[in-house]
Amino acid sequence: MDQIFAPWRIDWVERDDKNADLDGCPFCVLPQRDADRSNLVVAESDAAFVLLNNYPYNPGHAMVIPRRHVGSYEDLTEAELLDHARLKQVTLRALDAGLHPDGVNTGMNLGEGAGGSIGDHIHTHIVPRWRGDTNFMPVVGETNVIVEAVDDTYERLHEGFAAQPEAVSDDPESAVEIAFE
Repeated sequence: MDQIFAPWRIDWVERDDKNADLDGCPFCVLPQRDADRSNLVVAESDAAFVLLNNYPYNPGHAMVIPRRHVGSYEDLTEAELLDHARLKQVTLRALDAGLHPDGVNTGMNLGEGAGGSIGDHIHTHIVPRWRGDTNFMPVVGETNVIVEAVDDTYERLHEGFAAQPEAVSDDPESAVEIAFE
């Protein structure tokens, strides 16, 4: 069984200034700002958007997030559910085109006991994986090796989204607009 072991993320979870620069839910605020690239919003559809994780497990660690602030998966409307699912499909294809992973882990942390740091706005994590992407450094050496800067990952993933048939725009400073029929 593969495991993702990321002890460095405890700094993110236990930080005192949780989202101090934001007024409200980060998943509601970030896509409303004008600076998609600096806020790591890489793609968007009508009802959802894709945000790169600021503290990734691996390069390309993205989250597909409904635009509406909703804490329960069951509360998504049928249109939101379909849009969210379709954007996850496009994200998987964009990751393959931009980063060429050997595999992908996906999942949701639902409820306080699930371990997510933002529990009242659902989101799906998509984590690209490569053979040998975990080694002795984080496990034994207690050292995380970041193999690529988030800005570089953003650029490669942005190009991956822009190459998708659903892509409407590909301005490198803005999220790629994804349109579903």
